Amino acid sequence: MTTTQPTPAPPRPRRRGPGLLVPLAVALLLALLLRTFVVQSFSIPSDSMSPLLVPGERVLVWRVDAGQDVRRGDVVVFDGTGTFTPSPPPPEGLARVGAGLGTALGFRPGETDYVKRVVGLPGDRVTCCDASGRLMVDGVALDEPYVAAGDAPSELRFDIEVPAGRLWLMGDHRSDSADSRAHLGSPGGGTIALDDVVGRVVAVTWPLGSLSTVPRGGAS
Repeated sequence: MTTTQPTPAPPRPRRRGPGLLVPLAVALLLALLLRTFVVQSFSIPSDSMSPLLVPGERVLVWRVDAGQDVRRGDVVVFDGTGTFTPSPPPPEGLARVGAGLGTALGFRPGETDYVKRVVGLPGDRVTCCDASGRLMVDGVALDEPYVAAGDAPSELRFDIEVPAGRLWLMGDHRSDSADSRAHLGSPGGGTIALDDVVGRVVAVTWPLGSLSTVPRGGAS
């Protein structure tokens, strides 16, 4: 008597479930949150912060508590709209909705960002200059080892008291920097609001040969 072997059932087709879609979506969300609330990359467009930062370099900006933990000597990226550059007309219709969403996610379309060094904090009186040509804050001369070689701390004389909630900023390449001194007649008298600080520059990330950290407070 011959026993008939049962025919094996054909393999079930595998369902293509979420697979990599879920981890990929999570990774993209984390990257977006990281960029929006923690760090952001910026390109250096001018020579105003040389020799520390030169055109073409990319820097990493720490966004956490951007305007709440600022020290004199810190290098910061800030939004100069309305102070260093004129405010654009407000968007309308769908453009307004898109601009609001972009702002909520950390993308501010149409804004102009600058990178400078914090020289005056809220309440400081910043003046140029003492008998030795040094900037003074509240009557005390500043030690500024970061100023570009051959540059004076400032060729322009000024005497300003930084309003509450605002900062006085200058480039390290003082002879080639359109900073707070160039906007004394603008709203805020050349100062920018703490709320306009995007973040603190913490490192140079590109090119690889320039890879370095940027210390706080102008330390060497």
